[in-house]
Amino acid sequence: MAYFDAASSEPLHPQAREAFLAALDVGWADPAKLYGQARRAQLLLEQARTEVAEALGARPDEVSFTASGTQAVHLGVLGTLHGRRRVGRHLVTSAVEHSSVLHAAGVHERDGGTVETVGVGLTGRVDLPAFTEAVAKEGTALACLQTANHEVGTLQPVAEVAEACQEHGVPLLVDAAQTAGRLPVPAGWSVLTASAHKWGGPAGVGVLAVRKGTRFRSFLPEDERERRRVPGFENVPAIVAAAAALRAMVSEAARERSRLSALVDRIREQVPKLVTDVEVIGDPVSRAPHIVTFSCLYVDGEALLTELDKAGFAVSSGSSCTASTLRPSHVLEAMGVLTHGNVRVSLPRGASAADVDRFLAVLPELVHRIRQDAGVS
Repeated sequence: MAYFDAASSEPLHPQAREAFLAALDVGWADPAKLYGQARRAQLLLEQARTEVAEALGARPDEVSFTASGTQAVHLGVLGTLHGRRRVGRHLVTSAVEHSSVLHAAGVHERDGGTVETVGVGLTGRVDLPAFTEAVAKEGTALACLQTANHEVGTLQPVAEVAEACQEHGVPLLVDAAQTAGRLPVPAGWSVLTASAHKWGGPAGVGVLAVRKGTRFRSFLPEDERERRRVPGFENVPAIVAAAAALRAMVSEAARERSRLSALVDRIREQVPKLVTDVEVIGDPVSRAPHIVTFSCLYVDGEALLTELDKAGFAVSSGSSCTASTLRPSHVLEAMGVLTHGNVRVSLPRGASAADVDRFLAVLPELVHRIRQDAGVS
């Protein structure tokens, strides 16, 4: 089975597995206590915090660990808005942010705040002049922008947006879930979120980093842990494993980035040649190195994913359209591209050229068969 869904979850890195098993024996105690076992757990926790902070370009005391990347986003968005309530209640996001950002924005709006959603172009890149104009509005409390889109891989102009935000005194929350460990983190963020299982760490560990000087106040009941930002007992072994995976991914990043990007280029180039009526989506150059998405006209996306699974390929769809909701992806809708028959290939570390070649070999026949079954010649 060729696993091509790293944008959802990168396979556990061997160094993460090793670190997790070792930490299970010595990091099980409550790091908030004072006895020996607890002090050992606390030492492991703070060492992991230092390693993650270094990899993300933050200070250790700016980094808190959450139960997931989604929780990190929810806490980051709503906590910053709560902390800056006196400044204003206006939130700015792009139309292609992860659903966790949009759901937090919905909570803010239902609570009486305002939300401005900035559109994107055909490649999925946010309209920079419109975003700059939006953050300049009086009462803007927070802006949110991802580093790279989780569905199509397009990189966003984070550095340019950060400059505009700094000029107008608006903090910028950057969702770095798809690029942490793979690409350098852009400068200028005020709040940063990420998720360990995207970089080869275990599921259940997210990262919330809040720059010193950024007004932040948790909207949850007060808890003494994690700088009062995240309630609950820290999962020290999982956090240690997450730090080990991030450290390993960063050390391998340059080599893997070049190799995976070349494989993605091959898919982008060959799919339109091998399959008729196909649209390859996203920026062909300014993109995450491991993600490529394409849509096949006259093809049911779920049927294609099922057939690819039978053929030995674990892929995902950039579309969230399912039989139960029948709702296409908000990202693809915002871009104005095909929303059905959509396939997202996201290559994990170690993905082989042979697997990519095999994927390209079986894809045309599967698409042809599905179209025939649908009565399309």
